[in-house]
Amino acid sequence: MSLTPPATHRRPRRGRLLAAALAALLVGTGGSLALDRFADAADTLPAPANKATKALAAARVAERLDRGLVAVPADGGTLITWRMLGDDPEGVSFKLYRGGKLIEETQKTNYLDTGGNTSSTYEIRATVNGTERPGEKARVWWSGRLDIPLQKPVGGTTRDGVAYTYSANDTSPGDLDGDGQYELVVKWVPSNATDVANSGTCTGPTVYDAYKLNGKRLWRINLGTNVRSGSHYDSFQVFDYDRDGKAEMAVRTSDGSKDAAGTVIGDRNASHLSNNCAVISGAEYLSVFNGASGRVMDSVPFEPARGSVADWGDTWGNREGRLLSATAYLDGTKPSMVFTRGIYARTALAAYDWNGSDLTRRWKFDSNSSANRGKGYDQQGNHNLAVADVDGDGKDEIMYGAMAVDDNGSGLWTTKLGHGDALHVGDLNPARPGLESFNVHEHKDSAYGFEMHDAKTGQVLWGQKTGTDVGRGICADLTRQYAGAECWSSGGGLYTAAGEKISDGVPAFGGGASYNSVIWWDGDANRELLDHRWSGSARSGYGQVLKYDGDSELSRIWHDQDAKSNNWTKGSPALSADLLGDWREEMIWRNADSTALRLYSTPHPTEYRLPTLMHDPVYRTGVAWQNTGYNQPPQVSYYLGTK
Repeated sequence: MSLTPPATHRRPRRGRLLAAALAALLVGTGGSLALDRFADAADTLPAPANKATKALAAARVAERLDRGLVAVPADGGTLITWRMLGDDPEGVSFKLYRGGKLIEETQKTNYLDTGGNTSSTYEIRATVNGTERPGEKARVWWSGRLDIPLQKPVGGTTRDGVAYTYSANDTSPGDLDGDGQYELVVKWVPSNATDVANSGTCTGPTVYDAYKLNGKRLWRINLGTNVRSGSHYDSFQVFDYDRDGKAEMAVRTSDGSKDAAGTVIGDRNASHLSNNCAVISGAEYLSVFNGASGRVMDSVPFEPARGSVADWGDTWGNREGRLLSATAYLDGTKPSMVFTRGIYARTALAAYDWNGSDLTRRWKFDSNSSANRGKGYDQQGNHNLAVADVDGDGKDEIMYGAMAVDDNGSGLWTTKLGHGDALHVGDLNPARPGLESFNVHEHKDSAYGFEMHDAKTGQVLWGQKTGTDVGRGICADLTRQYAGAECWSSGGGLYTAAGEKISDGVPAFGGGASYNSVIWWDGDANRELLDHRWSGSARSGYGQVLKYDGDSELSRIWHDQDAKSNNWTKGSPALSADLLGDWREEMIWRNADSTALRLYSTPHPTEYRLPTLMHDPVYRTGVAWQNTGYNQPPQVSYYLGTK
């Protein structure tokens, strides 16, 4: 579908962006949204792609968000952006005030003010069915970013005499107090956090804080020493599971974990560390915490349970300690939390529901069960996962590397191509019905080092055998030159969504290939590359946004040497998501000493209007699982790009 941008100072015409119909369209599988520049003649908005989309939009209760008004310095003035909500009526328009004076009436969701300054105050008011609604105000981020002060935990010394300090790491958003604004849950990792493969290392405990965007800390949770710190041990989910308008946090805990009120979970005196500091025995719990207070509300035995370590493929815990998490609408109406164990050999997933007072298990999938043994579901897991309704039944499936689990916990399909480090699920090729998944694979004897397959059936559509461990890969619409997304990997070459090779080289900047992440940042509908400039000698990187202009050598359109990346060469920001303003994405990086997070919003005007991406279920659940394992960017359920 081709859309023209909305008009300014005009009455809505048939064929302009109709918010309610578009919101229904976007949540359905098989939807397609291609954005074109202004056209004199309005395009016709097609009907939703399938009958399930409207029901799906109504069934999945979206977060009740405010307009997310934000103002930043920009070329030629101040750029003000705000949210269009998924349930806004088709004729919604906006009035923008500066210092109490009306300066613009528009259907757009951004405005470049040439008359303001860095001390200006703005207010946005939506006009719905002819009625001007109460507004929201914002001041200009005069530095071009919002600094969110953090309260850094005090370091310590492990039992083997190693001192550690803390740095801010992965971050996840949620409306924790029901005020219509996102708060942030920040994971603090100790300097001796380690990969699960390193069993001979003691770590400090992982700590979680919740902050409002003004830096007010709401609470702190400490997992304790019986949960080792590392990217595969301590992924967490922040979501409104009981649909009371306030998000909860769910995470794996153990004896000695402590909530914000000081309540200890399990046995406060128990220690499950072995002689080499591995944790391969002892109690494990799944705990859910109140988002506003940080108090634990329920804890149940964690599943998939560890059991015998050897059942997962080794005896020292490398394979059993690979744990991921996600949120999915498994019944099509309310969100469930999903926690997993195992990616290299045995694979298991367990889904839980939270009703406001009790955690109950919905189902469990295990590749070793009698129903699944011998069917090729083992050895297929990734260091990440994805969630989407791939079969169009209104219920979510879990894409777990080279395999998928249906909404009822049964195996859906497996490509049997083996473990990999990255996958991306979305409408990557709008010429085909449904969703696609682009995966890379680690096994050198795999039939494909990278490939795209049908997300509903697992049928491989195209790919290349590399004979190498392909450790990086990504798909995003970089250019209007080719239909659909472009895909590339460390296996070599840039490809169209149909598998046509564009170039031997992959997008790169300054001699370094870029395939860590992507972001909708500037004013067009293409995605930019979100990466870092890594220094091996300094053992650190800083954030940058890179633009593809049809040549393998990228141009840099944003960077900040004081915006520090996480997770070693993975180059992750603390978070990238549509947190504020219009549909473009914000990014959060930590500063050098982790005394603050730096929140950046785009300074680029755009001619396009879309509902907030956070009201698209694939995107919103993608933001929830972004902190899991090897971080990957969220996708949307429809094709968002240029033709």
